[in-house]
Amino acid sequence: MPEDAPVSPNTGWGVLHLFCKPRPEAKARSLLDAIDAARKHDCQVVTAAMLGHKADVCVLALGPDLRRLRRLQTELQTGGLDVVDSYVSLTEVSEYAVGVPEDMRQARLYPTLPPEGMAAMCFYPMSKRRAPGAENWYALSFDDRMDLMRGHGTAGRNFRGRVLQLVTGSTGLDDWEWGVTLFGIHPDDLKDCVYSMRFDEASTRYAEFGPFYTGMVGGAAEVLSGVGIR
Repeated sequence: MPEDAPVSPNTGWGVLHLFCKPRPEAKARSLLDAIDAARKHDCQVVTAAMLGHKADVCVLALGPDLRRLRRLQTELQTGGLDVVDSYVSLTEVSEYAVGVPEDMRQARLYPTLPPEGMAAMCFYPMSKRRAPGAENWYALSFDDRMDLMRGHGTAGRNFRGRVLQLVTGSTGLDDWEWGVTLFGIHPDDLKDCVYSMRFDEASTRYAEFGPFYTGMVGGAAEVLSGVGIR
């Protein structure tokens, strides 16, 4: 097999979240060229200006070839961005989504991002608890887990039209089991969604959450200019 042969999942796409801070020598033209090149090679690239101290820019890239995602990362770093945090995952259809219509299945495996009119964005990783002697999601039967996730999905559907959720799988790929990216019309849509769903039993008893990143989706040139990259 050639060394540059694509490395691709059997189904779905690779997903790479890069949280970055610019170095003084960062040049917008180099970064925009890197993003444009990735888009010409079957990648979707979403850019966001981040709030708070954790990062200034988020570059979310999805595509069929992990090598191409890595090349984008390299070109962004060469162009003057330091990656201060990242997340690696794959699009997936959950085992609890058996029987969903084919259009919904395809939308989960091959989403079109960013959703129109939803500029507010947050990302967080999560896992299910499996501590010995405590709540253990993986000790439950499949039927019990299915019932809990059915209720979890019902809670999420209350935010249809206000929030679009991208849940990507990362077991064996990163430190947590899933990455959750939320897009909302307003920032409090995201807050209300996460708050409401934490009362659902699947989250209340079994969910562990990682750090949250919050930002505003925009065109690449707009985002770079907004954080001072010229």
